[in-house]
Amino acid sequence: MKPTFLIACILFALGHYIANGQTQSVQLNSLGFINKQVKKASIVGDSKSFVIKRVTDQAVVLKGEVPAPVFQKDVNQSVAVVDFSSLTKDGKYYLETSDGIRSVEFEISPNVYNQAFYTSMRGFYLWRCGTAVEGTHNGHHFAHEACHMNDGYQDFQGKPGEQRNGTGGWHDAGDYGKYVVNAGITVGMMFMAWDQFQPNLKKFALDLPKTANGYPDFLEELKWETDWLLTMQYTDGSGKVSHKLTRKSFEPFCKPEEDKEKRYFTDWSSAAVADFVAMMAQAARYFEPYDKAYSQKCLAAAELSYKFLKENPADKGFVQGEFKTGGYQTSDPDDRLWAACEMWETTGKSEFLKDFEQQATAQNFKIDEDWDWGDVSNMGMFQYAVSKRSGKNPEILKSIQKNIVDGANSIVKNAGTDVYARPLLRYYWGCNGTIARQVLNLQVANRISPDKKYIETSQDALAHIFGRNYYNRSYVTGLGINPAMKPHDRRSGSDNEVEPWPGYLIGGGSKATAWNDKQEDYTTNEIAINWQGALVYALAGFVVK
Repeated sequence: MKPTFLIACILFALGHYIANGQTQSVQLNSLGFINKQVKKASIVGDSKSFVIKRVTDQAVVLKGEVPAPVFQKDVNQSVAVVDFSSLTKDGKYYLETSDGIRSVEFEISPNVYNQAFYTSMRGFYLWRCGTAVEGTHNGHHFAHEACHMNDGYQDFQGKPGEQRNGTGGWHDAGDYGKYVVNAGITVGMMFMAWDQFQPNLKKFALDLPKTANGYPDFLEELKWETDWLLTMQYTDGSGKVSHKLTRKSFEPFCKPEEDKEKRYFTDWSSAAVADFVAMMAQAARYFEPYDKAYSQKCLAAAELSYKFLKENPADKGFVQGEFKTGGYQTSDPDDRLWAACEMWETTGKSEFLKDFEQQATAQNFKIDEDWDWGDVSNMGMFQYAVSKRSGKNPEILKSIQKNIVDGANSIVKNAGTDVYARPLLRYYWGCNGTIARQVLNLQVANRISPDKKYIETSQDALAHIFGRNYYNRSYVTGLGINPAMKPHDRRSGSDNEVEPWPGYLIGGGSKATAWNDKQEDYTTNEIAINWQGALVYALAGFVVK
């Protein structure tokens, strides 16, 4: 039997073709390539050469040989990687192998990531709780009415039957709950995107309803979440922060507005308090140019909760009790470290710097290559490493920056050993989010010690997510060819649209060949804000305006 050919380039899988009676897969980028950046293709099979032709006149603009393939056990494939980085002129092209297999057209252009960023970032708007939302993507309309307007009850805070306002924020994932700890890593990464890529993001229109006058669209969407987060702080002046706001068990596959079950503010956890502090300190810093009063409100909330953390140094985990919704249970040293760094960055006060440096030393300045909401120490380490504030201990700074660069070099090395340039060695529930999150490691390393390999590996990570993978499919709904169609998402599963709600990164399989595009398989096909925030960050670095 003739082998299958997969030609995969930097971004999106584009199509399947039939040739000589066998299925031939040709993956090429549906949006194009950043001009003058590395362009690669992974070819499965025995093609000996390829050409690239210009669409307008079919002229051959590049010829190349296919090197010997490399066998990779986890995908059980032999794959050759070809490079056509020398093709830099803007335009539309297609690639053709010596076996006569032709790709679809692709474009080389400086703004090829813009539409993917737009759609993925608008995914947060479409996730909004407590309001009606609507949007159109590729001719398909998506909408829900205002939902969860009774959030929430205070039974688990000692006030049975009493309500207070907890409306707003984003639904967390494929369910309609709202969770402070998972908001932490999400909001944190997105504020980092704003900090690092602000010149382009500031000008980027997301076509949002105006809910924060004078704010750039990107920050306007973040404010929708921080408005809700402020409601999660206890009203008794203690500084405690409720761990989550959900019903007792997961809702069925219904529209958000059809979910009428009581939803409750839960008891507090120290991790939730610390993550709240970090987010509010960031909000105070980044919202200040647009709304000084709101900035001060966020800072005051952060200061109150930080005071509570200092007075209550014990790690208080969250106990599910009657709840069966997401636990997000985690110890708090990493969250406290992050909170201290963000408070220092916002205020410049030495007490916060001292707290951070003590905790960073206790954690041996570690930088994780493989991380998520369960350990957010990277967030604090990264902010400290790139901060322009004075007063940092030079030896601590040197150690943290070295570990960041060493970790990024390891990510680059891992990508270089994978036939699809996947930079993460492990597979597990939500690993696609981690692949996107590794771009944060790479971009921070690039700020400390600029090297094009960090940018190239960042684009390789995006390539894997958008189709340069074993499946020849995009892991992002509504983007690329043959993307995920049946995410574990209650909105997608309860409306009348065949297409899923667009722009969402699904979690991925527990091994290289274990993804199931099935609604019921939440362990491989759910969506979640912590993965989505990582995708938004990864794309934000390549937005051109």
